[in-house]
Amino acid sequence: MLRASPYKTRLPPPEACLPGRDRPLPVPERHAVLGTPLAAPPPTGMAEAWFALGCFWGAEKRFWSLPGVYSTAVGYAGGHTPNPYYEEVCSGLTAHAEAVRVVYDPARIDYPSLLRVFWTAHDPTQGMRQGNDVGTQYRSVVFVHDAEQRRAAEASRAHYQRRLSAAGYGPITTTIEPARVFYFAEPVHQQYLAKHPWGYCGLGGTGVPYEDEEERS
Repeated sequence: MLRASPYKTRLPPPEACLPGRDRPLPVPERHAVLGTPLAAPPPTGMAEAWFALGCFWGAEKRFWSLPGVYSTAVGYAGGHTPNPYYEEVCSGLTAHAEAVRVVYDPARIDYPSLLRVFWTAHDPTQGMRQGNDVGTQYRSVVFVHDAEQRRAAEASRAHYQRRLSAAGYGPITTTIEPARVFYFAEPVHQQYLAKHPWGYCGLGGTGVPYEDEEERS
């Protein structure tokens, strides 16, 4: 049984985190919707992006539905516990966020387009929560793989902050962090809403568009 955590809404230091395990959790070979490899390295010509934006069930669906996305998977990133179980992440004692790994074809959809979906799919001003989902695992993070992704993420955050501020929202709490290790979640969580169409999804955006009509034209 997991012990009570004092870190539900603040990140624990490494020494307070659960030890985890050496062996990765098993994952399905194929994506339940797209039919593509789930955990394999991106094929030649493909790129990879990781995002955390609240409950990963709904977040993953937002990305697998996009033209140009080759594969998606849900997992845990940004913390200290290796190969954690879902219950361990929910305890607050891993420092991980629920994250989505997106493998995409840059010739069909570019990274800034993925960022636009990221910002508008959730409320990035809520800190350690999304709506009724409260905890450090629901925090908003862009995990970047290189300097180009970092520049794009920082520019998009500044842009959307201006849009949100104009609409009366407070400061964005999203962090931009290096993409280090992605721990794949248990099979039951992969493409969850495809397997359970009426399943819970607490994800909701602010309703503030990333661009106005003049910017889109």
